[in-house]
Amino acid sequence: MKVLIAGLGNMGQSHALAHHAHPDTTIVGLVNRSRVDLPQELADYPFFDHFETALKETTPDLVVIATYTETHADYAVAAMEAGAHVFVEKPLAGNAADAKRVIEVAQREKRKLGIGYILRHHPSWQRLIVEARDLGGPFVFRLNLNQQSDGPTWETHKALMKSTSPLVDCGVHYVDVMCQITDATPLRVHGMGVRLSDEIAPEMYNYGQLQVIFDDGSVGWYEAGWGPMMSETAYFVKDVVSPNGSVSITDADMGASDDVGGHTKVGGLLVHRAKEGDQMIDLPDEPGHQELCDAEQAWIIDAIRNDTDLTRHMHDALQSLRICLAADESIRTGQIVALAEA
Repeated sequence: MKVLIAGLGNMGQSHALAHHAHPDTTIVGLVNRSRVDLPQELADYPFFDHFETALKETTPDLVVIATYTETHADYAVAAMEAGAHVFVEKPLAGNAADAKRVIEVAQREKRKLGIGYILRHHPSWQRLIVEARDLGGPFVFRLNLNQQSDGPTWETHKALMKSTSPLVDCGVHYVDVMCQITDATPLRVHGMGVRLSDEIAPEMYNYGQLQVIFDDGSVGWYEAGWGPMMSETAYFVKDVVSPNGSVSITDADMGASDDVGGHTKVGGLLVHRAKEGDQMIDLPDEPGHQELCDAEQAWIIDAIRNDTDLTRHMHDALQSLRICLAADESIRTGQIVALAEA
């Protein structure tokens, strides 16, 4: 299977390394707007600075898109119309209309479309979802991920904020976890945000939070902030509460808040049952960031080989994106956004 990798930032390089090591795929090209330092394993692959040229010259079977959000939809559509399957990093697109367009093209062209929800491939997060669902709803979701970023990481965040807010870029992961646990329809979203730096555009915010209400009575809160002003205190909160108890990710050796590798770490789960007490579930030998990227790429390869139906996967990706985009809209308009009627 011939694979073209577009975007050579942190995620793009990790996905490229996954295909470099996979026995059933061959990298036919790497695409980036400018030259970047690459690990030795990737140094000898053909390099392109234009996506359209690379797509035409390499005729890939699978295109992995890890570029900035504003290019996701157009690149994915171009790849699928050229006959390739697509794995695209989250978020699927910068707006709901573009996300729907990508999904419609995948269905029309009968192409596999996978979206980079890395937590879906993490056994500890899968266990959290199982334990929370076992408690029964309605649920209260308390989730956040703040990052005290400076230097190169702050530069990356500022580049991301030219098209994507922290709530959308990070939030889709954790809102997706909420949706998997409750399996209910989101009704209303309220967002609040603040611009805490004059280094970003006046219309952008680098701290935001959202509240979402589901039709089963569940409610969710998610918070995300980027920048050198963010606190290292309580930057990683992951709690799910129900009438019968709660499930919480316990403190693990996550490192600094801007360490991407620490964002998926669980370490252990504290399951509290109101009538039975507490149970600590240790989760040793967690996969690292590269192992999770390996798992994601193995999953999309398997979906292509076995013609797996990804309809629900695409629906879920669109739903979590709609919630986060609604929070963006709420922040910009000052109004609660209705997604569906009860």
